Amino acid sequence: QVQLVESGGGSVQAGGSLRLSCAVSGYTYSSPYCMGWFRQIPGKERERVARIASDGGTRYADFVKGRFTIYKDISKDSPKNTLYLQMNSLKPEDTAMYYCAANDGGYCATGPDGYTFWGPGTQVTVSS
Repeated sequence: QVQLVESGGGSVQAGGSLRLSCAVSGYTYSSPYCMGWFRQIPGKERERVARIASDGGTRYADFVKGRFTIYKDISKDSPKNTLYLQMNSLKPEDTAMYYCAANDGGYCATGPDGYTFWGPGTQVTVSS
């Protein structure tokens, strides 16, 4: 069974940096997949921040381009099997719960409905 567990959230001042990690277990990596980071503010819809496909291709939401970087250390031979989100130049509007998500179909959907597996989330709070 696929399990995702996020870590690395916390409180930081505007302009600061955080690195989120998502420990992945139970994945077979035998077929194309897509993984991503989403965020959600109470009362608002969950939105995709960045995604990375099994071939390494990445895509970012406009509001994080140039500030956030998604990367992975995931393979059947990797001891880490971790997805990362490096967040620099953080802004107060980046404050949200951040979730790691994955699917096993290879298609990188924009919306959360396209992802099957989710972590419980990690809170990021950016103060001005």
